[in-house]
Amino acid sequence: MTGPMSSPSNVVPESGLGAQAAAAAIPVIRQLDWCVRRELWENRSIYLVPAAVAGFTLLGFLISVGHLPSRMREAIALDPMQQREIIERPLNFAALLIMGAALLVAIFYCLDALHGERRDRSILFWKSLPVSDLTTVLSKAAIALVIIPLLTFAISMVTIWIMYLISTVVLVGSGVGTATLWSRMPLWQMTLTLLNHLVFLHGLWYAPFYCWLLLVSAWARRMAFLWAVIPVLTLHALEKVALNTSHFASILSYRILGAPSHHALTTGRVSMDPLDTLSPGEFLALPGLWIGLIVAAIFLALTVRLRRYREPM
Repeated sequence: MTGPMSSPSNVVPESGLGAQAAAAAIPVIRQLDWCVRRELWENRSIYLVPAAVAGFTLLGFLISVGHLPSRMREAIALDPMQQREIIERPLNFAALLIMGAALLVAIFYCLDALHGERRDRSILFWKSLPVSDLTTVLSKAAIALVIIPLLTFAISMVTIWIMYLISTVVLVGSGVGTATLWSRMPLWQMTLTLLNHLVFLHGLWYAPFYCWLLLVSAWARRMAFLWAVIPVLTLHALEKVALNTSHFASILSYRILGAPSHHALTTGRVSMDPLDTLSPGEFLALPGLWIGLIVAAIFLALTVRLRRYREPM
C-alpha cells in the first residue's frame, strides 16, 4: 500500500533537488553568459537601433561629402587647432548621434527588462530554470552597463573609420591631398578617448539611473516610465515647497550633465563633445562615481528581492 501512495509525494522533493543540483553544476559565469545571450536574442534593438542610426549618418555624410574639398582648402589657411576642429566636427557629430540612440535604447530596455516578463507571463518559464534571480538581474544590468556601451563604441568606430576612408578617397580624387586630414586627425587618441567616454560615463557614471529603472521595472504593474519619473519630480517639488531649495535637482543635474568632462570642471558648463572627457584615473578619483555605484548596488539588491516575490500580471 505504501508504494503507490507514497510515489506522488516524492516527486516534488526530487524535482527540487534536481533543479538545485543542476544550478550548482553550472558555473555562475556560464549562467550569466547564457542570460546575457538571451537578452541579446530577445532584444535585437540593442544593436539594430545604433546600427540603423550609423547607417543614416553615413548616408547623410555621403550626400554632403562633395563639399569636403572646398572645406579642406579653407582649413589649410587656418591654424592647426582650427583645422582639427573642422576635421573632427562630422566625426564627433556621428558619434553623438549613435551614442544618443544607444542611450535611449538602454533607458527603454531597462524599463521593460523585468516589467515585460511579468506582463507576458514568461517569468513563470524563466523561474522554472536553474538560474537565480540575482544572476538574471545582473545579466539585465550588464546589458545597460557593459554591453550597450561596448556595442556603441564598436559601431561608432566602424562608422568613423568609414567616414575617414571616404574623406581620404574624395580628397585624393579632387587633387586637394590628404596631408592635412591625416596629420590633424589622431585616430588612435580618438579611439581611446571615445572608449573611455562610453565605458566610464555611459556605463559607470549612469549606473544609478539604469539600476533605478530596473527597480521600477520589477515593481510597476503598468506605465513603468511614469513610475520612474513621478517620484523624482515629486521629491523635487516637495523640497522646493518645504525648504525652498533645489539640492535634489542639482544632484541630478550634476549626475546627468556635470563633472565627467574637462570642460565642465574648468568652466562650469556642459560639453557635448564625446572626446572632452576625464582620464580613467581622474574619473576613478571622483567621489560622486563611488557614491553612485553604492546607490546602484542598493537598487540592484532591491530589484533582486522584488523579482523573487513579484507575481505575473
